[in-house]
Amino acid sequence: MRRKGQVLVFDADDTLWENNLLFERVIDDFLHWLEHPTLGKAEIRAILDDIEKANAVTHGYGSKMFLRSLHDCLERLRERPATAAERRHLDGLVVALVEHRVELVPEVAETLTALGDRHDLLLLTKGDPEEQQRKLDVSGLAHHFRDIHIVAEKAVDTYLWLAEKHGLTPSATWMIGNSPKSDIIPARQAGMNAVFIPNDNTWVLEQTELDPDDGGVLRLRTFSELPNHF
Repeated sequence: MRRKGQVLVFDADDTLWENNLLFERVIDDFLHWLEHPTLGKAEIRAILDDIEKANAVTHGYGSKMFLRSLHDCLERLRERPATAAERRHLDGLVVALVEHRVELVPEVAETLTALGDRHDLLLLTKGDPEEQQRKLDVSGLAHHFRDIHIVAEKAVDTYLWLAEKHGLTPSATWMIGNSPKSDIIPARQAGMNAVFIPNDNTWVLEQTELDPDDGGVLRLRTFSELPNHF
């Protein structure tokens, strides 16, 4: 049964629009371009994942960190600094990311319109503030949300801060996203409910197992199913 007047908090990347899909396309191009005498693509990808994980701690998220990671991976494997030609090639690979092109998830705008008639909508996304704001501007979705927060990381303290800032009642608040690590688990630890909408292209560093017996997590297949429940 649907209840009115709830607070729905939305993730952005890979929930409202495709994000990691664009990165995966670049990685595929990078792996095809980069040749190594002994390592296969899977082994190189594992090295890149480790580099990204380390760089995210120091440099945050987004296309700038990703480009840095590609450069670091190239130099580690080649055991030398990148040449000017190699740097230009890497810059060309990430053009779509740097230009902040946005591919909306199907029926996102229509779904947000329907939900906004019944509920209070907030946006909580992590990453580089300038980059995330540009993607939001290009998406045309900002007007659906009462308030928008761009944060460096989404952990339990982030959700507790959000609840305090907006005077939220956790039992009437739902975090909606594709990332078990950033959207679902910390929101549940903060006492909120959560809606998990998996994306096949979710970044490997955002993936982790969810408790299958957690009754506070609603699992949906697509974003457009939300109005059936809220």
